[in-house]
Amino acid sequence: MVIAGGHGKIALRLERLLAERGDVAVGLVRNPDHVADLHAAGADAVVCDLEEASVNEVAAHLAGADAVVFAAGAGPGSGAARKDTVDRAAAALVADACHMAEIRRYLLVSAMGLDRADQRGTDEVFAAYLRAKAASEEDLSSRDLDWTVLRPGRLTDEPGSGLVRLGASVPPGEVSRDDVARVLVALLDEPRSARHTLELVGGSDPVDEAVAAAIG
Repeated sequence: MVIAGGHGKIALRLERLLAERGDVAVGLVRNPDHVADLHAAGADAVVCDLEEASVNEVAAHLAGADAVVFAAGAGPGSGAARKDTVDRAAAALVADACHMAEIRRYLLVSAMGLDRADQRGTDEVFAAYLRAKAASEEDLSSRDLDWTVLRPGRLTDEPGSGLVRLGASVPPGEVSRDDVARVLVALLDEPRSARHTLELVGGSDPVDEAVAAAIG
């Protein structure tokens, strides 16, 4: 069983891919109105507000999972405060809950270019988002979990090609949300990807080959 935090487009694509191959996929969502979307993707749903829930509540929801993917985000239109409470604090809460529920595998969807937060002219809210993601990566990398951090480039809604460029550092670029979900599935299937931080953009390598090459 794989549990994905978040109702965003990447999470829904991931849950659909997992369900299509016979995995039990469960999504944690804040808004009950999003339950139907998860069911349509073939996934189960648990209503849980990660900005309000206790670690005990989250751990109870995660119990029995083989892996957890944190793909939640405050989303467009949210202010700097929610970038912190979702993109940083909620990611740490879920990691705490993994410890409590004895789940070792944790994948975090982050972002490329986190060092742009202090560049001149960077929008204040976007800078808060970048700092929150950087803090969540730093927190996760200090934990005794089998974590993997995936940093996609600029996300698009174009149909995925299944061809990517993946590595510890890659040039800036775009990547479809479809292909991000495909890479997440491949990382879940590859235990050797634990404790790797990987950047992802569109490219020319089939996903499975890109993952194998990136983790050596």
